[in-house]
Amino acid sequence: MNAAGAQDVKALLLQQNDQYRQLAEQHHELDSRLHELSDRPYLSPSEQVEQVTIKKRKLALKDRMEAIAREFRQTSSA
Repeated sequence: MNAAGAQDVKALLLQQNDQYRQLAEQHHELDSRLHELSDRPYLSPSEQVEQVTIKKRKLALKDRMEAIAREFRQTSSA
């Protein structure tokens, strides 16, 4: 599937799939917090841990979102 097709699937899932939409919202919130942290000139040790934790959580959310999209594409093409 090309990039445009993948974007179409994601847009459709954002409209129709509550779980996908919630995961996307959580991902966006974590991304915003990560940007806040990265804008700081210095991070405390607890903020460094938070930054690593956020990156891991974002990746897990993205993996779950991709799994939903993959399942959607498989059921749509079947």
